[in-house]
Amino acid sequence: MRFPFLQAWRRAGANAGAVPETKAGGFVTLTAEGRARWTSRSYAALAREGFMRNPVAHRAVRMIAEAAASVPWLVYEGEDELADNPVAGLLSRPNARMGGNEFFEALYGHLQISGNAFVEGVRIGGDLRELHLLRPDRVRVIEGRDGWPEAYEYRAGAHVRRYPAADGGAGGAAAGGAAVLHLRLFHPLDDHLGFAPLEAASVALDLSNAAAHWNKALLDNSARPSGALVYQPKDGGNLSPDQYDRLKAELEEGYSGPARAGRPMLLEGGLDWKAMGLSPREMDFVEAKNGAARDIALAFGVPPMLIGIPGDATYANYQEANRAFWRLTVLPLIFRTASTLSGWFSEGRATPLRLAPDLDQVAGLSAERGELWARVGGAGFLSDEEKRRAVGY
Repeated sequence: MRFPFLQAWRRAGANAGAVPETKAGGFVTLTAEGRARWTSRSYAALAREGFMRNPVAHRAVRMIAEAAASVPWLVYEGEDELADNPVAGLLSRPNARMGGNEFFEALYGHLQISGNAFVEGVRIGGDLRELHLLRPDRVRVIEGRDGWPEAYEYRAGAHVRRYPAADGGAGGAAAGGAAVLHLRLFHPLDDHLGFAPLEAASVALDLSNAAAHWNKALLDNSARPSGALVYQPKDGGNLSPDQYDRLKAELEEGYSGPARAGRPMLLEGGLDWKAMGLSPREMDFVEAKNGAARDIALAFGVPPMLIGIPGDATYANYQEANRAFWRLTVLPLIFRTASTLSGWFSEGRATPLRLAPDLDQVAGLSAERGELWARVGGAGFLSDEEKRRAVGY
């Protein structure tokens, strides 16, 4: 970022032929341009500036992806649970290179960073045998004449592969039978692609990263704030045009921009430096950093208390915050994924399959599960069979 100079006086004689004016005694200040520069909204830029460089965004994505991927899947055909169904084995081992947890962690991570996740299914004899993830930034949705996706084009380097979309793929998530399953989050302005939580947090993300970079630059230069350069000649006289231009050029080249923040200046006779910038304490960088962190956590649906952001008193304790995280963020994502996968796996079957998360294995919901069992167990008007159904068995 460049820092132009604001003159405390106006230079007269700007028209052609005017006599150059000598520069009177005064001061020159350094100030930032009024234009903000934002990170690109592309998948690569958001992944690089958010997940790979911002600790809050990185932790929020990992918390959601790891929590959702840790929940085991149950496969049902009608009301019957199928423990040995091939689909159950496929979910626990999607392909030879990835286990179930690793596969779904990457899938949920794609949804948080891109808003989209693409799953390629390898079919042999009409049956799904392997599942592979396609990186979202390498996939292009090709729209047909009717406005629905006609195909998906995957490009990796010079290699391009085209996958036909399912017929009548309303909603963007391809129905079963298609080679590629497209999962996406809601986007109000795009018919085919999803909107990522990380993109909603991009403004707070840039503020957080910029504050960190600026603080680092100040620390590298003895943490000295900017100010004004004052010309105070001892024996009268003013700066000549050549002296003024040389001084301005030296300031622009040697002391402008965040990378040179606080760099010590070498002053000649008659020049004095008056610090005018706010100190880090006055600018309250810590609170600004925490405010940006809260906005990032809010976009992902992660209670700030769980990330260690101070000053958040939304929840009475850590347990309540963790319960809200599971109920409001993780479980809706899991149920959304289960519904889409169920339709995909059910293609061509007389009796559709239904995927459901095994919530009894979620430690974060153990308190709620205990309360449910206590209420159902105390309901004397229910039979044992009805009680089992009430708690999900």
